[in-house]
Amino acid sequence: MRSAGMRNDACRRGRIPRLLGSAVLLAASTACNFAPPHAQPPLPTPSAYDPSLIGADGRGPRAAEMGWRVFFRDPRLEALVATALEYNRDLQVAVGRIDVARAQYHIQGADRIPTVVGSAGIQRTHNGAGVSGAGGQDFTLDRGSVTLGVNSFELDFWGRVRNLTDAAKANYFATVQAQRAFQLSLIQDVAAAYFTQLETAAQISLADTTVISRREVLRIATVRQRAGLTSALDVRSAESLLGQAEAARAALGLVQVQVNTQLQVLVGAPVPGPLPAPLPLAQQTDTTLLGAGLPSALLLSRPDILGAEETLRAAEANIGAARAAFFPTISLTGALGFASSALNTLVGTDGLTWNAGSSLATPIFNRRRLRGNSDVAKAQGRIALAEYERTIQNAFKDVTDALAGRRYLAEQVAAQERTTVAQRAIATLALARYREGVASYLEVLDAERNLFQSEQQLLRLRRSNAENLVALYVALGGGVIDRR
Repeated sequence: MRSAGMRNDACRRGRIPRLLGSAVLLAASTACNFAPPHAQPPLPTPSAYDPSLIGADGRGPRAAEMGWRVFFRDPRLEALVATALEYNRDLQVAVGRIDVARAQYHIQGADRIPTVVGSAGIQRTHNGAGVSGAGGQDFTLDRGSVTLGVNSFELDFWGRVRNLTDAAKANYFATVQAQRAFQLSLIQDVAAAYFTQLETAAQISLADTTVISRREVLRIATVRQRAGLTSALDVRSAESLLGQAEAARAALGLVQVQVNTQLQVLVGAPVPGPLPAPLPLAQQTDTTLLGAGLPSALLLSRPDILGAEETLRAAEANIGAARAAFFPTISLTGALGFASSALNTLVGTDGLTWNAGSSLATPIFNRRRLRGNSDVAKAQGRIALAEYERTIQNAFKDVTDALAGRRYLAEQVAAQERTTVAQRAIATLALARYREGVASYLEVLDAERNLFQSEQQLLRLRRSNAENLVALYVALGGGVIDRR
């Protein structure tokens, strides 16, 4: 009786719950961790970019510190990007995946704390006089109970549950970075489609002007033929040149519809309010040169690299969980509650009930399966490391290519501008000579064709240059931050 009284007194003072809580804290504080320590591998790229590509921009503003509203100069493009970041359907899918990863992390993290289940019930039992054990009397028995219980809570001595939680957390962070990388990609795609739209509109304007000009040339050739000053060959040549311009104009009309549709899909919704007038292609990007910095800075600014590193962390945590599976699993169970046949005295020391227990399970005949799981986790860790290094190398390539494009495309644009000025002068002189009867129409034909091609090439180069500068901004980890 004394022993029972001492146990009841211990329960009344809450020692059993405190003992269970102490066991949980002990398991948490003394848990081993078999996951390999995370360390960034050596940079698998040169330590600096080619100085000939950087030029004098080493101290320029950093892309990661510059919001896209600051980078883009065209208010029309700014409105399109803002709408795309809000309504693009693929981006909404990426945001939904973040919510899924966050929920999975919370689910996995719940295994690190005990799951307490509360239950309450009441039961009424009636025995007649003839029932065995009733003593020849009818009676009805009421029994009520209220219980809080812990069902098989694993003491995480080996860090298995903690590593699984860390893996889920790293996967969640990787999903967040994937969403940010998609945002940058979306900004780049919207800008590229917009620049193509501007180029197509400029090409159409050029084609319209060319068609008008060549119709005038055809009229002059026809008049000269009727006057006997030229042959039918000049008229047919003028008709051919006009037909080429009209065919090019029709093809551009198809391209314009396709580009407009693509831009509508990327934006995802109508842009509210009237759009401001667009800037010309030559004025689309900021004249301030972005600072390239060092390749090591990409590790902190590029979302694809940050996401690959989180994937590597998840793989390392899974290795630790696979190693911990070789060790015994220790679990606790317990319940604390009240039970009484009189509901008005249900809660009280006389009706106190409790139980506590533990179990140990150790793998014996499934070592081969556990070893296989461990080998799989290690192989996935090596894959994650290789993908992380490959992502860094691809980022270095993106920046280097964009830096080269910034230098050499700018040189091409400048050279093509000079060429176009010269071709325009040649075409003007050739037409004047033809009108005066000094030159044949073949000279005008060549000059007009070369001028049209030169002007088309200049528009293409300006669009490529604008796209490349946006690509450099994104490659350097340009900010998705909506800084006004």
